[in-house]
Amino acid sequence: MGERTQRDAGSMTLVLGFFGAAWFGWGQAAAPAGVRPWLTAGSVLAALVAAAGIAVTVRSRSQPMGKNSAAARRRYGIIVGIEFGVAGLGAAVLGIAGAPAYVPALVCAVVGVHFVPLAPVLADRLLVPLGAATCAVALLALVLRLTSGVAPSTVTGIGAGALLTGYALGTLIAALTWRPTAS
Repeated sequence: MGERTQRDAGSMTLVLGFFGAAWFGWGQAAAPAGVRPWLTAGSVLAALVAAAGIAVTVRSRSQPMGKNSAAARRRYGIIVGIEFGVAGLGAAVLGIAGAPAYVPALVCAVVGVHFVPLAPVLADRLLVPLGAATCAVALLALVLRLTSGVAPSTVTGIGAGALLTGYALGTLIAALTWRPTAS
C-alpha cells in the first residue's frame, strides 16, 4: 500500500471531522437544554477541522493516496459497505422491535468495530484504540440508558463526536507538520 502521505492525513481529517460533526448533531436529538450549546460548539469545531482537512487534501493533491491500489480501495469499500449494511439492518430491527432509542448505541458500536479492519487498509494502527474507545462509548450509552434513562443519542453524540473530532484534530496536526521520509 505504501507510505501514508499528507494527502491521506488530509482526507482522514476531512472524513473524521465530518462524522464528528454529525455525531455532535445527533447528540442534540434528546439532549438536556444545558448540553445543547456544548454539542453545537463541538459540531462547529468538528466542521472547522473537516474544512481544514479539505484544505490539506487540496494543497497536497499531487501526492498519491496510500489507499491508491485497487485492492486497498476494494477492501475499503467492502468494509464501509458492511458497516453501513449492519448499521442500517440493526437500526431497522430496533425500530421494528419498538426500541429506536437504542439505534445510536448500535450505530456507535458498529462504527467502533469498523475501525479495526480499516486500520491496516489505511495504514493507521491507532484506529484500533479509536475503535475500542468508540465501542466503549456505545456500551456506556447502553448502560446509562438502562440505569438512568439518559438518551443514548446524547451519550454517543458527546462521546463519539469528541473521539472522532479529537482524532481528526490530531491527524490534522500530523498533516500540517508532515515531512516526507527519504527513500
